[in-house]
Amino acid sequence: MLPIVPAHSGLTAAATSASRSVSASTSPDEIEHLLARLKSRAPQWAALDSEGRIHYLRVCLDGLRAAAPDWVSAAAGLKGGGDCVQLLGEEWIAGPTPVARNIRLLIEALESEAQPPPVALTTRRSGQRVATIFPASLRERVMFPGFTGDVWIEPGRAPSQGRFYREPGSGGVLTVVLGAGNVTSIPLMDALYKLFAEGSVVLLKMHPLLASLGDAFARAFQAFADAGFFAIVYGDAETGAALVTHPLVDAIHITGSADTYDRIVWGSDPRERDARKTSRTPANPRRITSELGCVTPIIVTPGEWSSDELAFQARHIASMLVHNASHNCTAAQVLITSSGWSQRRELLEVLRATLSGLRPRVAFYPGSRRRYDEFVARYPPSWTAASQSDRDVPWTMVEGVSPAGDPFAFQHELFCGALIEVPLETDTADAFLDTAVRFANEQCWGTLSAVVLVDEVTKAESSQAFDRAIASLRYGAIGINLWTGVMFGLVSPPWGAFPGSDPADIQSGSGVVHNTLLFDHPQKSVFSAPFMMSPTPAWFPDHENLLALGVALFEHEVHPTLARLVRVGWAALRG
Repeated sequence: MLPIVPAHSGLTAAATSASRSVSASTSPDEIEHLLARLKSRAPQWAALDSEGRIHYLRVCLDGLRAAAPDWVSAAAGLKGGGDCVQLLGEEWIAGPTPVARNIRLLIEALESEAQPPPVALTTRRSGQRVATIFPASLRERVMFPGFTGDVWIEPGRAPSQGRFYREPGSGGVLTVVLGAGNVTSIPLMDALYKLFAEGSVVLLKMHPLLASLGDAFARAFQAFADAGFFAIVYGDAETGAALVTHPLVDAIHITGSADTYDRIVWGSDPRERDARKTSRTPANPRRITSELGCVTPIIVTPGEWSSDELAFQARHIASMLVHNASHNCTAAQVLITSSGWSQRRELLEVLRATLSGLRPRVAFYPGSRRRYDEFVARYPPSWTAASQSDRDVPWTMVEGVSPAGDPFAFQHELFCGALIEVPLETDTADAFLDTAVRFANEQCWGTLSAVVLVDEVTKAESSQAFDRAIASLRYGAIGINLWTGVMFGLVSPPWGAFPGSDPADIQSGSGVVHNTLLFDHPQKSVFSAPFMMSPTPAWFPDHENLLALGVALFEHEVHPTLARLVRVGWAALRG
């Protein structure tokens, strides 16, 4: 069994890595050497057979298991929780655990005689194909009772699945991955997708904020690095700018902001960018995939909820706001309600009380305070939680905002723990769903993530309107009674923006990652969960046994066994 990280170890790890996190930078000569080595090894990686790829993945999984405790310690220390079991548990679940699951699913795919098929394939009346992919095993049905997950294929496309797994190519592609700075699993999972779904070797540039995790990442992926298929470099924005224009680099993947994307694709000078967008002549011709965030709407369908259901969904919404100090591209930002719903004010009251009981988080992501100050200057808060220090940004709610009012919070990802509630003037659930979807599609920036909360009775009574709403939402990940961050962590669904954004107005980006069944033309993933869940879900910030559960989940993803599944269940029940 992996050790449960001692309360003090996060602070120690953060301290020992402080010099790297503040000043680390890979020298230009070393970067040139790494790029040349990767480029020379790219054809060998593309031509490697399944058995060879499985070998590297297995060694990598062992490396990840050894590096995970230090990873969690360093990350929790960075986020202000080196002595907080809640944050340590959260980091186990959001950091190394999804990476372990990603590796294991890739191994299972490579070991199968044919491309792993979806659980089922159906065709909607429109002709659009839908692949059911979750749960894919008895183990997943036990761990996620009542969950279902579908991948909707782009209209007019077949549900074909990529063949790189079993048909090695002869190419030699080198991709630079510009690593995210918020969720620690993102950089390695982006690299895995480029390595295994696209057959590219990868140079990962660490985000400066997560530089202290670089040593753990390097140990986890040492097998790939030793073979010349993967490398990590450190540096600032200037280093990144040099990498994305380097002549040896064929492709780029970025998890970051739309502004960074525009600088890479269209140029750093604003006037030059506008001119290039108008003439459709990018400054950087390389293939660029990206995940660039979202203003995530939470659509609260009016119904008759019991007091237990109100309390549970208030905890659910709070978890979408509080997780990772709200530094998530899936963080709840716009709560869409019906003004005529008799329980609207009660839900808001319970939500405020729930947030009041949750400890503040260190606002570790750069710019959080600036974004928060700009937000509250535009929208006087209806309610603000108590703040404990100048390092945190208080949970804040602004209620009753008109959909025709100041669009700032609809058009800017806040990343700072602020939630804006928008009541729509509707008198039935059917009308609300139509209006809410139109508002989310047309006024909320981004196309990555949306959540619909609906009780089972209302879903049945408004089945046509509900089906129309899910079909009409233009988002890459749609959670029905489920935070979309869970879909990110499950790894099997494709993760990325709804396809079709104009590069001149990229919104949430283009392309996908994760996607371990390798669908060629995914449009969106739609995952559904029960309206009430028990025991307390692992992503709820008030889970009382999160550290033990996080360690148990990681061990289970590394090597699933019945004994480890029982350990997960016992830890979950104690939450």
